[in-house]
Amino acid sequence: MELTPPQPKKLGRRITDVIFSLAIASAVIYSYHNSISHNLPVSDQNESRNIQAKPLVFGFNPDSVHIENNVIRKNQIFGNILSENGLTTNLILLLEHEAREIFNIRSIRPGEKYHVIKKHECDDKPVAIVYEPDKYKYVVCDLRDSVSVKLVEKKVETCEETIQGKITNSLWGALQEKGIHPSIIDLMEDALSSSVDFYHTRNGDEFKLIFENKYIDGESVGVGRLIAACYINDNGSNYSFLYKTKDEEGYFDFEGRPAKKTFLKAPVRFSRISSSYNLRRFHPIKGKTIPHLGTDYAAPYGTEIRAVADGVVTAASYTGGNGKFVKIKHDNIYETQYLHMSRFAKGVKNGSRVRQGETIGYVGSTGLATGPHVCFRFWKNGRQVNHLKEKLPSAQPMNMTELPAFFEHRDKLLFKLNNISGRSEMASISDEEASTKP
Repeated sequence: MELTPPQPKKLGRRITDVIFSLAIASAVIYSYHNSISHNLPVSDQNESRNIQAKPLVFGFNPDSVHIENNVIRKNQIFGNILSENGLTTNLILLLEHEAREIFNIRSIRPGEKYHVIKKHECDDKPVAIVYEPDKYKYVVCDLRDSVSVKLVEKKVETCEETIQGKITNSLWGALQEKGIHPSIIDLMEDALSSSVDFYHTRNGDEFKLIFENKYIDGESVGVGRLIAACYINDNGSNYSFLYKTKDEEGYFDFEGRPAKKTFLKAPVRFSRISSSYNLRRFHPIKGKTIPHLGTDYAAPYGTEIRAVADGVVTAASYTGGNGKFVKIKHDNIYETQYLHMSRFAKGVKNGSRVRQGETIGYVGSTGLATGPHVCFRFWKNGRQVNHLKEKLPSAQPMNMTELPAFFEHRDKLLFKLNNISGRSEMASISDEEASTKP
């Protein structure tokens, strides 16, 4: 039987029907797949996302390279590391040239990390070598096309946290028990120095803190700023709040008085007085009675020595008795001197200006000293005096016009402090917020 071709109108209608059917089928298929995706368990959905967006390691996909993790050994130099991994002398010199503005390849230290990245584990030559001087950054020496060196700063997440504790043995022990780095004690001393003597804490003392903790890849890397503190002892509740005035940022008490004093109590943190100011002290080396016109603070070698107030360095020198010492003129009335240093801090020299709390040197035993300590001497109107018995001037108070804004800020933090009942939820804030937050 002879087939007759379809008429034009019938042909057009059939084509339209086919297109319409395909559209319906596509919609059904899309709806079906979409419903499956939405009905997947959350864990399966997350697993799918993780497969698609696996985090890079030092900028490389860990599934497409082999990474060898290493630690720099004693007496090991970076040039040898490069040579051991197949780099020629010319390539090493080129890499050193490219790195000159970023880091000195000759100044690596034992214990620091480096990572060799290869396409395959059995390859002789790497595609990159990564040097990790600390937990905040790393240096990528890329060897793929041409030699390039890049410094990468790791992303730091700042979280605001709260804590409360009670001293049963020591403040250091109470913080350790809570999993907080003892370095926050330094911040507590700065914040509460006008009301709390941290050299004489007692069992039963309590504290509440609002502070910043810093994290990299979920790992705590250190404490940031102390935002607010309450320390409860025999004198009652002692408060301190971080606040930024028109002139500077600092700590203020409940009434808006500055916590910062004109002079710090001691040039080293949490040391002990090994020899007090004494006009009839028997000298342990010279073997006779010689007035001791300073206060000795015993501390381990290398402990940082701080300037107790703003001033100008008038001497950074050495004598047989004083050893290495620094002398600072603070104003027309007060001067201080710091003896027996092991070394001076970088940049400390005659004429340099220093700020209160700035490191000016490190504890040692140079000169006439029986052990590591700093002999701290204090001048008033050209005469050496016992600084512990001096009534020193107070810091400048906050401007009265700023008090209303401070009280509003204080009350918000006070509400948080009063509601601390343990470790709170961490509130994440950006680095930009952390630097601008009052």
